[in-house]
Amino acid sequence: MVGAYVVLALARDIGLPLWVAIPVAAVAMFGFGMGIERVALRRLAGRPIVMILMMTLGIDIFLRGTTLAIWGGTSRSVELGVGYDPLFIGDVLISRIHLVGAVVALVLFVVFVLFFRSRQGIRLRAIADDYMASWSVGISVERGVGLSWGLASIVAVAAGVIWGEVQGVDQSLSLLLLKGLTVAVLGGLDSIFGAVLAGIILGIIENVGSAYLDPFVGGGSRDLIVAAVLILTVMLRPHGLFGRQDIERV
Repeated sequence: MVGAYVVLALARDIGLPLWVAIPVAAVAMFGFGMGIERVALRRLAGRPIVMILMMTLGIDIFLRGTTLAIWGGTSRSVELGVGYDPLFIGDVLISRIHLVGAVVALVLFVVFVLFFRSRQGIRLRAIADDYMASWSVGISVERGVGLSWGLASIVAVAAGVIWGEVQGVDQSLSLLLLKGLTVAVLGGLDSIFGAVLAGIILGIIENVGSAYLDPFVGGGSRDLIVAAVLILTVMLRPHGLFGRQDIERV
């Protein structure tokens, strides 16, 4: 959401071309994400996980309030210039903007697969696997966590711009966080393949389920279904479909 607002600010208020504003916003948000880790989260390293969760929740509320105060609650369109003419592939009608979103997601997926095979990517995987062991072998956990926040901010810009073209840029974009979290938990937090498959599964469940529920509840059941999938996953299979199940002797 914040990334989409920054893109609009650069394009409309400063006058940059949209295709210049997007990479500039990505760079700015990369620094912003690393700044959040440096200012708010680094001092919580080693503290109970509930403190980190409360801090991230507080940051979410703060960012929503800040964007509302600066840009208001009116929805604004990104206007990527993607046509709305019907696109048929065989007998299947596909939305052009959703097709563009799928291509962007595929490109980011390939980039991150390659990145996580690099030296820096392997360090991030080690930190995610066991940050105490990473500390013990000299890996800078703080720098790795900051980098992960920066990379996540770039992905958030891409998601915000694509989805901002679909429904406009407003406070409701923050609900993408719920879908992203559900996909991550359902697929397993340490499985890239699981995240991809979980995204497809959640998309099918969300669309098919809302088609049956909306006539009874008057619409708007998509977010309810996503929340239900998240709750059921945590209750029934906390490590997700493809996540590693750690077994500890108690």
